[in-house]
Amino acid sequence: MPNQRKNYLNELEDEAIYILRETAAQFQRPALLFSGGKDSIVLVHLALKAFRPGKFPFPLVHIDTGHNFPEAIKFRDYLADKIGEKLIVASVEDAIKKYNLKETAGRFPSRNSLQTYALLDAIEENEFDACIGGARRDEEKARAKERIFSVRDDFGQWDPKLQRPELWNILNGKIEKGHNVRVFPISNWTELDVWNYIKHNNIELPNLYFAHDRECIVYNDKLIATSDFIQPNEEDKVVVEKVRYRTVGDMTCTAAVPSNSSTIDDIIDDIINTRISERGETRLDDQLSESAMEDRKKQGYF
Repeated sequence: MPNQRKNYLNELEDEAIYILRETAAQFQRPALLFSGGKDSIVLVHLALKAFRPGKFPFPLVHIDTGHNFPEAIKFRDYLADKIGEKLIVASVEDAIKKYNLKETAGRFPSRNSLQTYALLDAIEENEFDACIGGARRDEEKARAKERIFSVRDDFGQWDPKLQRPELWNILNGKIEKGHNVRVFPISNWTELDVWNYIKHNNIELPNLYFAHDRECIVYNDKLIATSDFIQPNEEDKVVVEKVRYRTVGDMTCTAAVPSNSSTIDDIIDDIINTRISERGETRLDDQLSESAMEDRKKQGYF
């Protein structure tokens, strides 16, 4: 890797570690949201660098939709056990029963909006005042609006018009009682930065990020994997394709991309040559409307 790129990755790493340490210093009960996806795995790696040889000053928390990829859940449990850190799992299935929630209609439903209920319950039950997540500004325009310390009100809601300045990397974690903050240590990273960092640090990942054969339904030129949640009908075109995943969401609304990329170098070349963002190419739930992500954030979504 060229020295210039190494230096840039070091700068991104230093910034992220600074943010993690500031979060630990400024908040009483922070948590790190961990799904078993690549961005949250990178966050765990950064936390290891920030706080080892001590224990993390926060637990790992997963908002389990019940529609997750089995590979991501398996890796989530494996990594939490490997590093010996506490993992708290909040269930969307439980929230659906508790609040008598109705799931999104349609062939490929998303539980993203329903995650809000489980997340806010977990925040209240554990008295979390800050939740650390792996969102990045390059992913989606609503995420591009958020500060690194993004304040939520008593109901977990985000107001894009009421955000704090963060000049000279000064992070203000002061909040009113009942409010909490969402923290984004890799906000300034890109998808390419993440993969270069994974390569440079030899970080383990679930195998679904690499090319593998999978049975998929062809839907609007996208490939949706068959699963316990999505079964083909008579009208569906079903194919077995060599694919990989750029991002990991619900199996019901995350598309695979055709790919022969079996190594990190191959994936980095793919990203360099693509002109479509990872969420733009793969997430059906973000394509429901122009403001789909921002609307969910205003209701308390991460």
